[in-house]
Amino acid sequence: MSLSALPPAERHRRIAADFTARVEGAKDWDAPAPVAGWVARDVPRHLIEWLLGLLQSGADLTLPRRPDAGTDPVGAWQVHVTAVQELLDDPETPGRTLSNPHLGEIPLDQAIDRFYTTDVFMHTWDLARATGQDDRLDPEHCAELFAGMEPMDAVLRGSGQYGPAVPVPADADPQTRLIGFIGRDPHWSPASRAES
Repeated sequence: MSLSALPPAERHRRIAADFTARVEGAKDWDAPAPVAGWVARDVPRHLIEWLLGLLQSGADLTLPRRPDAGTDPVGAWQVHVTAVQELLDDPETPGRTLSNPHLGEIPLDQAIDRFYTTDVFMHTWDLARATGQDDRLDPEHCAELFAGMEPMDAVLRGSGQYGPAVPVPADADPQTRLIGFIGRDPHWSPASRAES
């Protein structure tokens, strides 16, 4: 079954498992990452911190304490990903609401799925590239995300959360098109960052 056809809890389980494998496989947490100004440890730290802020402000929800993501990215991620999965597996979560001045009111499981799980999927590429691991993403999900995001180009750029799109060939594969669209150079490597 395709990632897009899964319910939120199962989609998170699969996408987070791929990210977790990259976390556990990372050897150099100070390696430069594809996001300007970031190193590898900033990738899981970003995912943890922004979701915690969203849940606290929008759903009055606090996840369990965890190690500091800056000093122990593996331990912090393991506690975090387990807590998020337990939240999504809880049958009461779809009945809860996340309220946000920019998003309105959204069922909590859908808000996590739409914004956070999608972010985990895309940041898997960042962490894999930073740490020299397998950076392949599910091509069908890449194509579906790109198709959904492309019509919202101006809104996404205006949010400040995406840099300028990086041009890619018109016949590029779905992953290359998605990575370029979200403002990453699909050919980025730590070596190319060091040379620039």
